[in-house]
Order: sequence, then structure tokens, then C-alpha cells
Amino acid sequence: MALDKVSLRVSGDHDTLKDALRASSVLMDLEGSGDSAPRDILAAAQSDYARLVEALYAQGFYGATVGITLDGVEAARIDPFSPPPRITKARITVDPGPAFRFGRAEIGPLTTPQTPGFRSGALALATEVRSAARSAVEGWRAAGHAKAQLADQQVLARHDQAQLDVVIRVDPGPRLRFGTAEVVSDSAVRAPRIRQIAGLPLGQVYAPDAVDRAAARLRKTGTFQSVTLREADQPNPDGTLDMEIAVTDRKPRRIGGGAELSSLDGLRLSGFWLHRNLLGGAERFRIDAEARQIGSTGQNPDVTLSFRFEKPAVYGPDTLFFAQADLRYQDESDFLNRELALQFGAAREFSPTLTGSLGITLRAARVTDRFTTPDTTRDLLSFGLPSSLTWDRRDDVLNPRQGSFLRAELEPFYEFRAAERGARFVFDARGYQPFGDQTVLAGRFQLGALLGPEAVDARPEHLFYSGGGGTVRGQPYQSLDADHDGLRLGGRGFVGLSGELRQGLTDKLGLVGFADAGFIGADGFGVGDWHSGAGLGLRYDTPVGPIRLDLAGPVGGTTGNGLQIYIGIGQAF
Repeated sequence: MALDKVSLRVSGDHDTLKDALRASSVLMDLEGSGDSAPRDILAAAQSDYARLVEALYAQGFYGATVGITLDGVEAARIDPFSPPPRITKARITVDPGPAFRFGRAEIGPLTTPQTPGFRSGALALATEVRSAARSAVEGWRAAGHAKAQLADQQVLARHDQAQLDVVIRVDPGPRLRFGTAEVVSDSAVRAPRIRQIAGLPLGQVYAPDAVDRAAARLRKTGTFQSVTLREADQPNPDGTLDMEIAVTDRKPRRIGGGAELSSLDGLRLSGFWLHRNLLGGAERFRIDAEARQIGSTGQNPDVTLSFRFEKPAVYGPDTLFFAQADLRYQDESDFLNRELALQFGAAREFSPTLTGSLGITLRAARVTDRFTTPDTTRDLLSFGLPSSLTWDRRDDVLNPRQGSFLRAELEPFYEFRAAERGARFVFDARGYQPFGDQTVLAGRFQLGALLGPEAVDARPEHLFYSGGGGTVRGQPYQSLDADHDGLRLGGRGFVGLSGELRQGLTDKLGLVGFADAGFIGADGFGVGDWHSGAGLGLRYDTPVGPIRLDLAGPVGGTTGNGLQIYIGIGQAF
């Protein structure tokens, strides 16, 4: 039978309290919910006594009276094994009484200042008592006392004065150091490697942050589905505390792919194969393949094949070694590039938001220049020292709503056959600012510069172009280049600006308005050309990121005309 009506009456003017009581009541949720068995209604009503009292304590009311009647009978007096055959009306009445304030509010010993809400004369919220106790224990744990705990808690409610006396005593326990770390679960990853990746500072003073960082390092490898670090129940006689590590492996292999479609630039297809534990030490080996400009107007497909090996915790727990090989075939209007690149290096996480990398690269390429008559072919061999620094404070990598992202890349290089030095610099800055729950303003600034070789002598991939989904939507892919004494080639300077206003329409669907602009300079940022584009887009949120549909057209410049369509997964930036 349905519960037709549930009413809540609170004595006095307590709108905020009434909302809290309504939110904590299970009985209120059953109103008009369809068929509800009398036994279920009675169980909800009898359990609501404790829930409502807890909500009252949380608001500082310790002398309240709570009544719950079902069809006029007090719920507490009904035998739960013999419920009535039918219940149609429920009534909750609450007389909160006076709000209590703290009389005595003592806690100690402490390592940190007492929480401001837990003091004599303050409103005696139960949440403040819990917060003060939790902060006291966490303060001692942060100081190395891993077994800190509450030793005693005395609570006295003085109803005649509407005061609550609370005295809490904390037992800090001994100051401990990290002992041994034992892997207590089965894993395809060798136990010494799990300990090495976790990087617990054995012998150093216990710190909860170090435990959290160790768990984060293990999760970041992508090898484990779950990670748990647990302290031993008792410390050792020498003042050390052993740790237990339990992990659950993910499936070792994974494949995936993606597609992005542009009405002018054609289809871009990508796929990968990943092994998460290649040699038994959480090493990752990944093969990526990409083909772009498939079916594009006036462009031949470009193909890239990459092989990358990563080994975590090589030079300390926060440093990763990597080796990568890239094969590229680029068939563009200005050039034909066939290249092999080998790179070795290390990446280090300096903090949860700051990472850096440094590598050594050797590139061999055969480039056919199509801007000469007839075409000429160059064999290039170069050595580079690529480095990068990334500062990432986005709240979500796939669909950021707030935060910022900064990345700087610098690669000094030496071209052996031309005996020429140079450097290439790229900077990418992104920012996100929410306005309410549904609106996000996003911006992006890109900068690129090539120092050293002239454009006609440079590697094609070292030059800059603008246009397409990654720079200026509404303009054809790499349609803006630079004038080098009558030759149209990529530039040695690049500036990109993008702005988006993202507006949520429902929980899944959103609308985006955007504008992009790009600049290419022949020899830097003095003389060059701009072009721009703008449009509207739709986003549909999925677990792997929003599905993106953008419609854009040219606004400024002479490099494109007509409407461009972009379809992909993930935000544009």
C-alpha cells in the first residue's frame, strides 16, 4: 500500500534545521513513492529516530523531543514483527528546544592550534566536536606519531544552562619511523619492484603524506587496478612501523583507438596496443599508429608509427626512464619527409602538479623539397637534447572545468651534415574559469620559435604552420605558412590564440562558442600573417571524455572559405 502523506512539523522558526531534518529522514523519501510494504514503512520510521537525533546534534540541539506517528500511533510502540496491514499517513514532530553552546571545550595535547569552532561560547555543533578530535589525531600522525588515538572523551549536557561540556584527551603514542614494507598480495609484478616504485622512505620518521605518495606512485603506473597501503597493528620494539602493500593487477594488455573527422582535412585514425607489465617490473610498452588527412582535399595521407618503452622508479621513485622510436611519413604540398627518430631520456615528477623531462634524440631523415624546380632531396642527420617542463593544475584532464595548464618545450640540436646549430621552443598555456555549475570560460595561448637554420634548410617538422583543429578551426589544416623571398614555407615563429565559452544544457549535453586566431612569421614575430576562425559546437559527455562536434568558418585571412566540420573525442583543449 502507498504511503500517501508524510508531514514534518518543527517547533519555532528553524528553516535551516527543518531542511536538515528533511534531508536525513528515510521516511520522507517514501512519500508518494508507489507501493510500499507496511513493514518497510515501519522500519524506516523506527530508524528515523536515530537519524533525526543525529541531525539535531549536528545543529547543536541536545534537548530535543522527536515524535513519529504512523496513522496516529507512535512508531516506537509498534511491534516490528506485527506491523499494521496498511499505513497511509506519517507525521514527524520535532521540538528542538534551545540551541546549546559549549561550556568547557578542552582537547589535548595538541600539535596544531585548536579548531576555531570548538571553543567555549561557540554553538555546540556535534560536527565541530568530531572535527576537533579528528584534527588533533591527524596533527599527531603528521608529526610522526602513527598510532595516535583518542584516549578519553567526556561529554556532559547541562540542560538548565543549555551548555555542553566536552573534554577530549589524546594519546599521541610514540614517534615512529618507517620499517619494512611487505607485499602481501599476489601480483605479476615482482615484490621488490613494487616496493621500489612505492618508494616508502624506510628509516625516516613516519609521515601520512609519504604513504599517500607511495600509493599514488603505484596507481600512476597504470599496472594496478587497486592499491592499498596499511600500517602494521603494532610498532616494532626499535621504534619502527612496518607497512603492508596490497595490489590488484589490471589486465596486462590493452588496445584502443580513436577517430576525428574534418570536412576539409579528412579523417584521422589512431590506434594503440599497450602492455602494462612487459618484464615483470611494471614496465610499459606501447605501440601507436596514426594516419591523418585520409580523403582530404588536395592532401595525401600522413602516417606515424611509434614504439615507446617506460620503466618507472629507475633513478628514485619519482623518476621514469623511457626509450622511444618513431617512424614518420609526411606527404605535404611543400615536402615529402621520411624519418626515423630514436630518443632516450628520463621524466621526473617534482610534485603532483609539476613534472619535467630530459632526453637525447638522434634523427635521420630523407626530405624531398617540392618548393624547388625540379624537386631536390636532402639527407639529414641531427642530434638533439629535448627537454620539457609541465605544470598541470586542471581538475580533470579529459574535461577540465577549472585550473590551468602550462607546458614549455626546448630542444637544442645540431645538424651534422650541414654543420649547423639551432633550437626549437614551444610553449602552451591553458586556463579554465567556471561561472556557476554550468558555464566555463576556457582560453589557450600557444607560442613557437625556431632559432638557427633558415626555413629552406630546416627540417620540415621544425617549421610552424597554422590552421586546423589544433590551432585555428574554420581554416584548412596547415593552410597558413610564410613568405621566404617568394617561397611559401612554414614559418620560424608562431602564435596561437583560442577562446571558448562552454555552457551546459543538461547533465550530458553542452553548447560551445569558440574563436581561434593564428600567426605565422617568416623569421620570428615581426613580419607575418594572421588568420582566424570561429564557430559553435556541441559536447556530449561520456566516461572517456566528451564527444565533440564543431562547426567553424573563417573570420579573417585569405587561407580558407566555407564551413568546416570537426568531430572527435575530448575538448579541443
